[in-house]
Amino acid sequence: MHSLESQKLRRAAPSPAEAPFIPDYPPGLPILDKKEAILRAIAEHQVLVITGETGSGKSTQIPKFCLEAGFGRRGMIGCTQPRRIAAITLANRVAEELKEMGPLWVGHKIRFQDRTARTTRIKFMTDGILLAEAQRDRLFRAYDTIIVDEAHERTLNIDFLLGLIKKILPRRPDLKVIITSATIDPERFSRSFGNAPIIEVSGRTYPVEVRYRPLEVRDDEEEEISYIDQAVAAVDELKSRREGGRRGDILIFMPTESDIRETVQRLEEKRYFNTRVFPLFGRMAAGDQQSVFRPASEEKIVVATNVAETSLTIPGIRYVIDTGLARISQYNARSRTQSLPVSPISQASADQRQGRCGRVAEGICIRLYSREDYLNRPLYTPPEIQRSNLAEVILRMLFLRLGNIQEFPFLDPPSPAAVKDGFALLKELGAVDDHRRLTPLGRMMARLPLDPRLSRMLMEAQKEGALQELTILTAALSIQDPRERPLDKETQADQAHARFRDPRSDFVTLLKIWGTFWQMGSEDRGAALISRSQMRKFCRDHFLSYRRMREWRDIFEEIRDILQELGGFEFNPDPASYEAIHRSILSGYLSHIGVRKDKNIYLATKNRQVMLFPGSGLFNKGGAWITASELIQTSRLYARTVAVIEPEWLEDLGGHLCRSTFFEPHWEKKRGQVVAFERVTLYGLTVVDRRKVDYSRVRPAEAREIFIRSALVEGDLPNGYAFMEHNRNLIRQVEELESKTRRRDLLVDEETLFQFYDQRLPQLSDIRSFNKFLKDQGGDDCLRMREADLLRAEPDFEALEQFPDTLSVGDMELPLRYAFHPGEKDDGVTASIPVHLLARLSEEPFQWLVPGMLLEKVTLLIKSLPKGIRRQLVPAGETAQRLVVGLPFREGSLSFQMSRCIKEMMGVRVPPEMWDFEQLPPHLKMKFEVVGPGGDLLGAGEDLEDLKSLAVERREDDLLETSKKKWERTGLVSWNFGELPSKVELGKDSLGLMRYAYPALVAEGETVALRLFEDPGEAQKESLKGLMLLYQLAFAPELKHLKRSWIFPENMAPMTFFMGSRSEATRSLQNYMLRELLDLGAPQWPSRDKFIETLENLKGRLADAGREMLEEVLQAVLERHMARSSLDRFRKMAGNNPMVLRRIDLLFEELNKLVPKDFLDHYCRKHIRELPRYLKALQVRGERVYVSPGKDLLKGEPLALHQKRYEEMVREILRQPAEEGFRLVDDFRWMLEEFKISLFAPEIKTRYRVSQKRLEEKWQEWLTWKGRIG
Repeated sequence: MHSLESQKLRRAAPSPAEAPFIPDYPPGLPILDKKEAILRAIAEHQVLVITGETGSGKSTQIPKFCLEAGFGRRGMIGCTQPRRIAAITLANRVAEELKEMGPLWVGHKIRFQDRTARTTRIKFMTDGILLAEAQRDRLFRAYDTIIVDEAHERTLNIDFLLGLIKKILPRRPDLKVIITSATIDPERFSRSFGNAPIIEVSGRTYPVEVRYRPLEVRDDEEEEISYIDQAVAAVDELKSRREGGRRGDILIFMPTESDIRETVQRLEEKRYFNTRVFPLFGRMAAGDQQSVFRPASEEKIVVATNVAETSLTIPGIRYVIDTGLARISQYNARSRTQSLPVSPISQASADQRQGRCGRVAEGICIRLYSREDYLNRPLYTPPEIQRSNLAEVILRMLFLRLGNIQEFPFLDPPSPAAVKDGFALLKELGAVDDHRRLTPLGRMMARLPLDPRLSRMLMEAQKEGALQELTILTAALSIQDPRERPLDKETQADQAHARFRDPRSDFVTLLKIWGTFWQMGSEDRGAALISRSQMRKFCRDHFLSYRRMREWRDIFEEIRDILQELGGFEFNPDPASYEAIHRSILSGYLSHIGVRKDKNIYLATKNRQVMLFPGSGLFNKGGAWITASELIQTSRLYARTVAVIEPEWLEDLGGHLCRSTFFEPHWEKKRGQVVAFERVTLYGLTVVDRRKVDYSRVRPAEAREIFIRSALVEGDLPNGYAFMEHNRNLIRQVEELESKTRRRDLLVDEETLFQFYDQRLPQLSDIRSFNKFLKDQGGDDCLRMREADLLRAEPDFEALEQFPDTLSVGDMELPLRYAFHPGEKDDGVTASIPVHLLARLSEEPFQWLVPGMLLEKVTLLIKSLPKGIRRQLVPAGETAQRLVVGLPFREGSLSFQMSRCIKEMMGVRVPPEMWDFEQLPPHLKMKFEVVGPGGDLLGAGEDLEDLKSLAVERREDDLLETSKKKWERTGLVSWNFGELPSKVELGKDSLGLMRYAYPALVAEGETVALRLFEDPGEAQKESLKGLMLLYQLAFAPELKHLKRSWIFPENMAPMTFFMGSRSEATRSLQNYMLRELLDLGAPQWPSRDKFIETLENLKGRLADAGREMLEEVLQAVLERHMARSSLDRFRKMAGNNPMVLRRIDLLFEELNKLVPKDFLDHYCRKHIRELPRYLKALQVRGERVYVSPGKDLLKGEPLALHQKRYEEMVREILRQPAEEGFRLVDDFRWMLEEFKISLFAPEIKTRYRVSQKRLEEKWQEWLTWKGRIG
């Protein structure tokens, strides 16, 4: 295209002898009154400013004035317009007025369409076209006159063009410049061009009345009515008054399309006589727009956006209704979004709207705001350059080498923020480098008359092999959307468009529209496969604009021609892949990406939230990452024309914009190198989150330090390095010394260890380099530490003897491990216990810890005592030292021994339970770890009793299984085997300790088995049952006869109801008889000799011995029955005496506790013999209660304390069972029964002397035992 243009610009100069041309002028135009003045000004001045209202004729007549003045011969008369439709329409109009010379002399050129020739003298064009020509014709030598029309619109192109012209005027003194404008601040243009003369042209021919109708508040609803309500009311006003009886059309200005639709609907519902309502906005179909301008017999009401302000002159308008609002494009440099907020218009725009009426008769302009509001508005709308992205202008300025944009002579220089944003976009696109210099890519982009984003996409498409598709898409993005959505057929349009919709990409949707339409015909090849009318019908059926489809094709062909002319571009013959197409698109819209946050909601660049436009094919089904061609801010930020992308493409295409941060650098033993995670972000969005990279390539010195600290100081090297194992052993030895003495001043710190390696290693940070270093050194001697390298001070070896490595408990040696970790669970000393020994241990020996920790523990225990006692033991430190010397280390309970020693040394009584072990710091409490047969840790903690559950839950191990196979036997019916040992050696456990098992006789059905147990107590209990069964088998013939007589007589049946059923009572009696006869009342080790001795002693005596025992039981049951009957009688006799009844109920409780249902299962023969005495005493007490319950109450007062103590003893022994403890509790219980006889029935003699003093002594004996076991 450019070579063609160059040929056109090198036109032959006309002959100087050519006669002057005097064109015809249409009568009645206001500008003709100024013709002579304008011709004089053109002759006398290089620059002229002409201002006039719309309809004055300046756009069509001024070019003809220039022809008459002799211009257009040595160069063309260039006429620029802001809009393509204006350039085309005006060219046609002027050509028509010039009659036969028109087609020769008048032409037009818009983007992608050139209708000029070598004979052209007047060239209408968009201002962007003249800017593009400046790239080849820097001084505009193709023109002798340039007319910049509609300059008041102050578009970006107009401002840039005026600046260019101003710069070249000194070098083109022959160039005439005419700036035409509406009556909006013409002085600004004049000042910019050295106070150029201004000629004003009148345009309005009839007066216009301005009426102000500000929005009002309804009294009944207390709410402001909308401007739509007010506009409809204004139409009613005009229609009802008919304003002088003359007809006239009405133009209503609304800010948005939705406002227009609502207003049109409401006005149509009014059904005004002989009136038709028209919408008018930029996105309407061309046919709908043209209907507004056609003559009509009806009156018109046109509801329009600000497109009707200056761009289009609608004939017949007499009335204007102005909301004072418009969508005004704004570009936010920070968010990089072009928004269209509804904003109040300027005074100048309001005046332009007012000027639309009064052209056919007296006019009326109704403003839906107050006069004060109008006067307080800004005079003019800010120029576009102050509210636009300047990227395209900057790109061309750089290409034209016009210097610094902020030094360019714009009428209103752009803000520094806007300039910065323009360069930022060019940097994003790769068009400029960090120094704002044009890159080779940017130079290619500047030659394309396209938005920089589109140019960048074409450059990438060439590389990706998708130039055909991207040329189609860039053409599509350069025009208005070809899809139409008529107001009354929105549903049908949506259904028709659905066939093209692609769920992943709106760009693919456009390609489908293109492919579907243009495969119908191939007009560029001259072969029309279907008729043009059929193509139009296709467009109607599918709600596509035929004109825009043709325009799309034309632009595609123009771009294709440009690319071919530039050279180096190759169109792909085969369809490109989705990836190739969208990588190309993405290259132009890197700042328009988003990552899904919620359904249809995406987190966009710069921490913005964007929503998919509801009309997108991706709505409700978008991918994780998207890019969009537009980010539009209306009620919210919307992404339009959207496609799914892959995040991997972003780093490839936007690498120059990506920011990499490296975090969590660390040594990885498996990889053998120092690595870090890389996070790659693009405009704040994370493209790559945690990619591992070799950190030595990023920061080698820091990588070396991490290698030394992690791999060497922390010892995280792979196995096989002898120097490392050597150094670790040395460090462990010093750490053990510190843990025992609880100090941290022996081992050097990590910094010293770092310095040791740092002084010996070169720059390296990976295993490969490290191994090479060792190889070059001939070994690792240089990295082997000595004890002197690790010690900061000499340890106290005498003190270390107080911290043994093992703890002796009975015949066991338990390993100890020390840790100095304040605040952590393992702080202090930990005993390692094999799981098989767990059940045999109590916490008592562990309370003492080790000798080196006892003084601190005792001191803190003294300080924890109540103040009254603690004051007698101050100073606590000295008392503790004296106490530790006198304590028998690890003999019994620490609390009991401390109480005893303090009582002996200082005469201070401290009950053992007063020592508060719970408040001790963690390091003064023994920790336990339970180790399994294979050395694995089964559990750990401070509570030994809690850990004992592990002994029950653990599985059998190999040592025990092996011994079981050797020792265990089943099916025994007699003692036909030798003496059983008390224990059996199993072998050494994982801690090196000898393990034992304990043989037991176990009753299994009708036979006995020989089994091994690890718990000696469990072995004893099971042996009791096994021995019983062996005796029963040995005495089977005799027992069969005896069991028939070991029953309760029939007449005693009512007396045994409390024992359950008759069979239950009989079974309980017979079990008791056997147990007592065979002396099996307590757990014991089975002895073959004792078994045989018992058999000999009882042979032939079972019947006699049993008869005597039976009588004892029957006597006890009879006495219980008598006691119950006696208490029943006294309860009945008591009547309603509450005190007697309460005391009798208490005696019933005593009776049930003394002789419970299962008394024969728990009482030995000695206690059965004593039961009748206790029951007789209960009967005596019952009688005395009936006579005097108060006395019984008084007599029982000394009993209460001891009864409470007994209950406490029972709870304690059940919580911590022990044979000695059970004996003490049993003694105390029967002593209480004797004490009751002495209190309530002294006539029944006690078995021995009993008193409160003796009970207190027995209680102290219990406390002493309890203190020993802890």
